[in-house]
Amino acid sequence: MLRDIISSVFLLGGALFCLVGAFGLLRFPDLLSRLQAATKPQTIGLIMVLIGVGLQLRPVDAVGLALVALLQVITAPVLSQLVGRASYQTGIIEKSTLVRDDLGERLRREGIEPPEETPRDR
Repeated sequence: MLRDIISSVFLLGGALFCLVGAFGLLRFPDLLSRLQAATKPQTIGLIMVLIGVGLQLRPVDAVGLALVALLQVITAPVLSQLVGRASYQTGIIEKSTLVRDDLGERLRREGIEPPEETPRDR
């Protein structure tokens, strides 16, 4: 009974994190904010759901879920970084929304001028 309650808490908590991440994808105004909403809460939500399901399985069967969680933790931040960097280098990012522009500063130190923003239809 206690295992069922703990499992339910993880499942509902994970679903809530995924819901909040999906809401952030719809509501956030720019690409970088949406990348945060697509990676952080979704990853935490998936891991919580996997823990909730894993508590109901035998330990031998739960090993596969651990591999899924590991793959998600490794790939989501890397892909988010690559998409953010590609959008920055193509000029899609609105630089006025950045608090700090570490990539632009690094490019300038290396003698590369960062791209200007491309005009977009609003």
